Amino acid sequence: MSETSRKGTRVTGEERSDLASDLKRRYDNGESIRALAAATGRSYGFVHRLLLEAGATLRGRGGATRRNRG
Repeated sequence: MSETSRKGTRVTGEERSDLASDLKRRYDNGESIRALAAATGRSYGFVHRLLLEAGATLRGRGGATRRNRG
């Protein structure tokens, strides 16, 4: 793991843009934010923030949905 990919280290400039675009590509291909966080050693919040910066359209939370019975 490189020095800049360790949890808690600051990622700025071109490296941040590259990481954001890579995460966006992987997210758009179906990986979850939690899976991306685990794979990169970063927090959920960090990955979520980078995805927003990269312009990703975030998916809903999934799981069972409620419907009206009537």
